[in-house]
Amino acid sequence: MTDANLTSWIEVPEGHDFPLANLPFGIFSTADRAARPGMRLGDHVIDLSALHAAGLLDGLGLSNDVLSAPVLNPLMRLGKPVTVALRERVQTLFAAQAELRDHEGVHSACLVPFEEVTMHMPVEVGDYTDFYSSEDHARNVGKMFRDPENALLPNWKHMPVGYHGRASSIVVSGTPLRRPMGQTRPDPEAPPVFGPSRLLDFELEMAFVTFDGKPLGERITTAEAENHIFGLVLFNDWSARDIQKWEYVPLGPFLGKNFGSSISPWIVTLEALDHLRVAGPQQDPKVLDYLKYGGDSHYDVPLEVEIIPEGASSGQIVCRSNFRHMYWNMRQQLAHHTVNGCNLRAGDMMASGTISGPEKGSFGSMLEISWRGTEPVAMPDGSERKFVQDGDTVVMRAPFFGEVSGTISPAV
Repeated sequence: MTDANLTSWIEVPEGHDFPLANLPFGIFSTADRAARPGMRLGDHVIDLSALHAAGLLDGLGLSNDVLSAPVLNPLMRLGKPVTVALRERVQTLFAAQAELRDHEGVHSACLVPFEEVTMHMPVEVGDYTDFYSSEDHARNVGKMFRDPENALLPNWKHMPVGYHGRASSIVVSGTPLRRPMGQTRPDPEAPPVFGPSRLLDFELEMAFVTFDGKPLGERITTAEAENHIFGLVLFNDWSARDIQKWEYVPLGPFLGKNFGSSISPWIVTLEALDHLRVAGPQQDPKVLDYLKYGGDSHYDVPLEVEIIPEGASSGQIVCRSNFRHMYWNMRQQLAHHTVNGCNLRAGDMMASGTISGPEKGSFGSMLEISWRGTEPVAMPDGSERKFVQDGDTVVMRAPFFGEVSGTISPAV
């Protein structure tokens, strides 16, 4: 069910990110429950293993091994028909007039207050691809570093450009990250130097997680793509701009990116986002046949970024953007990724690239917000930010997704 107005017998405050219409998947643990799959409903986590043990998930083809695994990969390997049926069964169990409401002994074992849980990486990420699919972001960067009249490279409007990143350093929200060390060349007339990045940045992104794809050598069309997409997370693709600038020619990002990326802990399914579908931009020039698609395949998801200085309880909102600003959508990204026969595995992650809107205030990175450091942003404590400083916590938020946060500790 995708009705955004569904109500539950569990009290869910109005405007909560996790109503019954959402029910995202994640991995949680408590003092007496090992890490396992759960679903978020308001201020509770639904223990899927406990539901299964109570016989409430019979007939869905699920096993205790799948529902007690410390990652969601075994569940995703069962495919979209199973995860859709599971989500719909749980919606039925917790709908306003469901019989489970009156069986307190059963549902008390299946519901865990959120304040008691620890969240974990929801998937074991096998491969990670980062796209570059926001036209406003690509134009801003092109204006800064190339001819402003030719900000987009010749290939940009013909295919969703991407690169393969590092999967092992993707971490769940709340995991601290250390400022990276590497080579930079601050003086173009002098040799490079080694030291901590001085231009550390965030990148506001979203990422989708895949089911298994087709066998090696076969491609996925735009019409088939959503059958292979499990759901989405908020994604902070941390970036060391100065390290990246020196290293990226000719092979692209390396140490400037692979020190860490942060994701929100809950994977929101495509089905939960159906009511947020919107039309995409007019793509000009016309795309090649394998990138053509039908229907609304972009999503109206408001996004914001806050920087909180060390020791402060709140900070400054530095960006308000929206996922609908993407030029290339997920169906096109997946079709392009596999058009050469590349195979997918359950748990692969594909990020959107920085999501920037057309106006100031909607730019998705400090590189753009401070316009390469020339326009500092004032913080409530009187300090300024051109880029992210040690001790800063960066928090990204979106309705239905909650948040992803990460704090930067000094280099050593």
